[in-house]
This record gives sequence, C-alpha cells and structure tokens, in this order.
Amino acid sequence: MIGIELLTAEIPGLRLPDLERWIGNDWVRPGHDGNAYVFVEVDVARIRLIQELRDELQIDEDALPVVLMLLDQLYDLRRRMRELGTAIERTVPDEIRQALARDLAKSGSG
Repeated sequence: MIGIELLTAEIPGLRLPDLERWIGNDWVRPGHDGNAYVFVEVDVARIRLIQELRDELQIDEDALPVVLMLLDQLYDLRRRMRELGTAIERTVPDEIRQALARDLAKSGSG
C-alpha cells in the first residue's frame, strides 16, 4: 500500500486534482488509513489505465465512465470464465470435457 504523495510522485504526469476528481467520481476506490487514502496494486493499475485512456487514447473524461464500465464488465466476464473452466476441470469427466472442447472448436471455426 502506498499513500497519495508517493503515488503522485511514482506515476509520471499524474496530478493531484485529477486523482481527487477520479476518486470523487468513484473511478478509483482507495482504502483509508485514518484520514489518508491508501492505494493497493489494483488501484495503481486502474489509475494508470485511466491516465492512458485519457492522455494516450484521447478519450474525453465525459466518456470515461462508459469505457471503464465496459472494461470492468469484460474483466468480470473473463474472471468468471476462468472460474467456470476451473470448475469444469475439477468436476466434469474427461470424455465430456473432450466433447465440449470439440464442440467449441467447431463453433469457433464457423
């Protein structure tokens, strides 16, 4: 975990007013240590993502909530698909897993 001062020093181009606005908009959800914000690795990654979307891809801040929501949905679906794959590996007999793999290969090629 790192504090806001170290965070703004660590990420080039990150300005405190921008970060405070992103927190206020609920795009970044840091933890608290007393009255101070603390940021974990996922917070830092999200801040870098927001900065990249805005600065490098030139996505207007008015559009950022939609882009972030779509990315959050995508990441959630990927996580759920991994969980499903793990559950299938643990519980489904080998012959059914092979049949599923064949069926998925067919549907992916058409």
